[in-house]
Amino acid sequence: MTQPTRAEPLVVQVGKQFRERIANGDWPVHSRIPGEKHLAEDLGVSRGTVREALRALTMSGLLEPRVGDGTYVRASDELTGLLRHGGGTELEHVLDVRAVLEVAAAERAARHRTDADLEAMRSALSLRAGAERAGDVDAYVSADSRFHRAVVGATGNPLLTRLYDALRENVVESIRRTTSLPEEGDLNDLHEGLLAAIEARSPERARAIAVELADELGFISAVVDAPSDGTE
Repeated sequence: MTQPTRAEPLVVQVGKQFRERIANGDWPVHSRIPGEKHLAEDLGVSRGTVREALRALTMSGLLEPRVGDGTYVRASDELTGLLRHGGGTELEHVLDVRAVLEVAAAERAARHRTDADLEAMRSALSLRAGAERAGDVDAYVSADSRFHRAVVGATGNPLLTRLYDALRENVVESIRRTTSLPEEGDLNDLHEGLLAAIEARSPERARAIAVELADELGFISAVVDAPSDGTE
């Protein structure tokens, strides 16, 4: 890190440098950051200045102090941090938000997709199918999330992409919780159909299939969350 100047308040400058370290991966999500004393010596500022900068990043959801264990990186950007800090991670809520974003993304992707976008979707679906055949849940979840992220990326809308990325951990967890291998229902056919509709530049068809997918996942969610009555 570079020593701050006096062009703006030291706390602001130090906070910016900490954000940069998080954004560029020097401080990965879930990692513990160096202590206040080390950071203060590294920057040539007081521990009080470092403490205030860390407090600001904690308030924005980027950092999480743990009593007796140090401070950990909670999120890679403020939007992600605020979403996590605000709660709302229940499966039903996550699936609701996914439905809104993914249905809108499917329709827009059919209008704006590129050949590179299609290749990314095909690659993800190929990996997804292989993982399903092998019964590899981790690989399946990873490939499925890659496919849906590729659809969102194909919209060409960076704000929509950022919103979706901010929910990435919740999206991945929702996929994991609704996954049962071998696949249930028509999930594979719906994914393949969505790709075909996007490739054919058919927004109406892409939207309709995305709605079907959301409905299918909503049904699976209801089964997953249903309380057991103790019967077989």
